[in-house]
Order: sequence, then structure tokens, then C-alpha cells
Amino acid sequence: MAKPAAPQAIPFVGDITTYLETEAPAPVREAILTRDKDDILSETYPYDREMKGKDYDKHMEKLQVELVKMLHDLRATGKRLCVLFEGRDAAGKGGAIERLRENLNPRAAYIVALPKPTEREATQWYFQRYVDWLPAAGEIALFDRSWYNRGVVEHVFGFCTPGQRQLFFRQLPGFEQMVVDEGIVLVKLWLNVGRAEQLRRFLKREKDPLKQWKLSWIDVEGLKKWDEYTAAIGETLTKTDTEHAPWTVIRADDKARARIAAIQTVLSAVDYAGKDRKAIGKVDSRICGGPGILDG
Repeated sequence: MAKPAAPQAIPFVGDITTYLETEAPAPVREAILTRDKDDILSETYPYDREMKGKDYDKHMEKLQVELVKMLHDLRATGKRLCVLFEGRDAAGKGGAIERLRENLNPRAAYIVALPKPTEREATQWYFQRYVDWLPAAGEIALFDRSWYNRGVVEHVFGFCTPGQRQLFFRQLPGFEQMVVDEGIVLVKLWLNVGRAEQLRRFLKREKDPLKQWKLSWIDVEGLKKWDEYTAAIGETLTKTDTEHAPWTVIRADDKARARIAAIQTVLSAVDYAGKDRKAIGKVDSRICGGPGILDG
């Protein structure tokens, strides 16, 4: 009887640990190895510990009711909402999106997570494939990464030329102005995560058999390009933070606080029947604001 084939190793599992042990800056390595799991690793984050679960659940329950009311109003009035979730890998974009839509009709509130462009798409106008996914009447489009790939990821990894990126920056204000002029409510969220916290999340992902599939070459190599990412992010937010389409930056080292701030920002951007501002609550300005609060 033939011996059963040995299980294949999952790509990139082990590479994160190797980076921690051999390439991570000493302060980052020390923070990860010496802090408690509920400690905030960033020295500049305004809180030392993660938000208590009971406080998070209590507030999130109220926000979920407001989201349902908002979508009901969008369906009734034909309004359209487009939310962009951007940020470094492991910043918490996917989790924030899932919390936002968990009680919403998936036919009306859908996630847009586009793969690498096809050969044909690569020769189109850069914004063309994104236009097809903009919301129709009564819909919410939640972009898990968006056209801002060109400003950051594509630039850092050399997937676009400097000329293509500059063209993107020239065309983008006009493109977003057209989206807004069309009557679509456009919300742009940048989830900002510290270097040590990003690595800690990757290490946790590496150890979880249910999440190991998320690891990619981009994740591993991106850890080594922290400074290049920082420069690209700063330039992109500076050039694309406009009056008609401003950025909201959320410091996301604490996922609970970040998710609440993200949903509060979306609810605050939309006028809908029965809005309960007390239930929504005041956005925590210590972790949520304009590009000026970006940290690393």
C-alpha cells in the first residue's frame, strides 16, 4: 500500500516568525515579546489597554440598530453610499467591514474586494473597473481596498510607473468630484496601525490554521518596507484629502475602538430618518480625525 502523501506546507507560514527573530527592529521585537496580549503596543496611542468587551458590546449594539435604520432609509429614498476602507495589511479593514454589514441585507450592502487586474483591465482607464462597482439606488458599496492601491501598494512594490502614479494623482480629485456630484455619499477611511501591532497580528494569523491562508508574499515583503509604505501613505493622504472627499484617519491599534469609530463616521456622514445621535455617540477625537493624526 502506498504511503499517504505528506501534507503540503502552507506558503509563508514561518516567514513572519523568522522576520520577528532576525529582521524586526529591536523595540518592535521587545514590545511584542514583553507586553500582555491586551496591552497596546504603540507608545503614542492614547490608551494603554484595549477597550473592555462589555463596553464595546454595549455601544456596538446601539450602532447596529442605527445601521439598519440607515439602510432602510437608503432603500426608501434611493440614496447611495460608498465607503472606502484603506490601510496597511492587518490594519483591521476586513473586521471593520464585517461589523458594519453583519445585520444588513447583503443584496443592498455588498463588499468590493477586487483581485489583480486582468490583462484587459490593465490596459483600461485606471478607474474604469471600479466604476462598475459603485452603488445604485438604495445600495451601500464597501470597498476593501480601492483605487488608492495605485497611490500606495502599487508604488511601493513597483507595480506601476512613476508616471502612472502621477497621472492617478492628477485625475483623482476630478474622479471623486464626479462621484460626489452624482449624489453618492463618499466616505474614505484610513485605518492606521502601529508597526509592532501589525507584526503581532501577523504572528497571530500565522499560528491560526483558520487564518493562515490570508498570508501572502505582499504581507511578508511589506514588513520589510515599513518606511517606504510610510512615505507613500503620507504623500497619498496629503494629495488626496480634498474638501469634497476628505479622509478620516482612525488609529486602529485597538480593533474595538477602531470599529466603533469607523461605524460612527459612516453614520454621521448620512442623513437618514430616525437618526439617534445619542446612540451613535461622539467620535473619539483621540483616535479619529483628519490626516494630521496619522502616526507612522
